[in-house]
Amino acid sequence: MTATQERVATLREQLVAWRRHLHMHPELSFEEVQTSQYIADELGKMPGLTVTRPTKTSILAVLKGGKHGRTVLLRADIDALPITEENDFEFKSKNEGVMHACGHDGHTAILLGTAKLLSEQVQDVPGEIRMIFQHAEEFGPGGAEELVMDTPLMDGVDVVTGLHLNSQLPAGIVAVKPGAFMASPDMIELTIRGKGGHGAHPEETVDPIAVGAQVVTNLQHVVSRHVGAQDALVVTIARFHAGTTHNVIPDTAELMGTVRSFDPELRQRAPKLIERVIKGVCEAHGATYDLKYEFGYRPLINTDWVADILRDVALKEVGEEHFQVSKPTMGGEDFSAYLEKAPGAYFNVGSGSDDCDSKWPHHHPRFTIDEISLETGVRMMHAAALKLADPATPVPGQ
Repeated sequence: MTATQERVATLREQLVAWRRHLHMHPELSFEEVQTSQYIADELGKMPGLTVTRPTKTSILAVLKGGKHGRTVLLRADIDALPITEENDFEFKSKNEGVMHACGHDGHTAILLGTAKLLSEQVQDVPGEIRMIFQHAEEFGPGGAEELVMDTPLMDGVDVVTGLHLNSQLPAGIVAVKPGAFMASPDMIELTIRGKGGHGAHPEETVDPIAVGAQVVTNLQHVVSRHVGAQDALVVTIARFHAGTTHNVIPDTAELMGTVRSFDPELRQRAPKLIERVIKGVCEAHGATYDLKYEFGYRPLINTDWVADILRDVALKEVGEEHFQVSKPTMGGEDFSAYLEKAPGAYFNVGSGSDDCDSKWPHHHPRFTIDEISLETGVRMMHAAALKLADPATPVPGQ
């Protein structure tokens, strides 16, 4: 066991305590008042940190090391989801209808643990380490966008990194990938306007349900016939609402869905391809439509050289047997906003295990984590911070 592993092991009970307190007191995006105060109070117990509030419910801790080096930003998200928890833990959510169902309680505990380790070795830390406890990851346009656009958080940052616990990976696994890592989660809202009437006389109507069904079917041709087989694009209609009873054809049908891609150019083309299909189907059947297309978070594209450094850190910290090259996912993440301002990379730490019944998918009311993953996360974030901040670590262009 390395010296760092021994130090992290001494934090085991504290990491669990932090995570469980946060799990019991979840708060929604932009409402993280008690959460941010708790984080500020815990950081205030650590020497060598300057703690500020860039926004009302985010917390920034800055550590200026005793050695020359780069400025590194470490990020954890702190918000919860509007989900009623179905677990029966002693530390289950006390806030009805709100739950940490995506691991942000774990992310926050990990960054608190990283801050504690770094605060205990200030003179040995190179450069400046900024640790942002970010609000509102779950609600677009996202807390990261606000921090990047409206605060000086990124001024002078040389590199940024962060992690996400992943219940679909075994606890203790670290997964890193250069390049495209997470997709852009864009949204469609579509209203099809027809002409309602009696269900017994459809010939006298323009049935928006029938038109909507054709739209849903034909939108799949955008993926299969207008996009190259090597270019990933997802078009999913997840909500279709129309009508009130069995024998009345309604005037309108309302559809909602998501469009996801990794390629910025394809992302810009998608709205035109999608509207062309909608317009053609509606005109063919005498219907009209209103389309709202909303761009969400950008695709999360890891900087290759940062991902390579994180891979080297993982191989040293957890060993080759616990390292994987990540598969890209169509999930979205507002961490991408930071990458508009500085090179960086995002990585996964496995949190799934049968013993802890922690393989439930993210955003599920039974979601939980194997808390051993907290130690893995701290080891990775601590080592990554020191490695990335060290001026001796080779960086392209320097």
